Amino acid sequence: MAQRLLWPTIQLIVLAVWIGAAVFFSAAVAPVLFRVLPTRALAGEAVAGMLPVVFYSGIVAGLVVLLVELTLDDGHPWSGRTVAAVVMILACAIAQWFIAPRIARVRDAIAGPVDNLPVSDPRRVAFGRLHGLSVGWLGIAILAALVALVLVARTFQTRR
Repeated sequence: MAQRLLWPTIQLIVLAVWIGAAVFFSAAVAPVLFRVLPTRALAGEAVAGMLPVVFYSGIVAGLVVLLVELTLDDGHPWSGRTVAAVVMILACAIAQWFIAPRIARVRDAIAGPVDNLPVSDPRRVAFGRLHGLSVGWLGIAILAALVALVLVARTFQTRR
């Protein structure tokens, strides 16, 4: 009995830790950096330096859930937990490998802080759109992780 609960417990811990870190980063760390650092540009650099940790750890957490699901013999290779893990992995990968490099290119094309550009400047518009996409993909990853967490937690009820 205890052996059957080992892997779901590991999944639960990995998901809870990642969700906590991602939400803490989004709700506390990033806003505080923008509030206390002397410039928004400096805060943006700090946040951009930390985001890869959030995204890569999300990919790893999703892979842990996925690999456990694929090795467990419950007869459901595409369970809700599996789908949620795949969504989590894809959302973090898209944000890190596709959106973040585009944000970096836009920043490189701007001589100074983004805030110094007129609101209608195409580079500022592009930056804002890409920033929104990055936040959106992180939100999708967090929601997928929450779904996976709930579904994993429900396995404890059915295995009693």
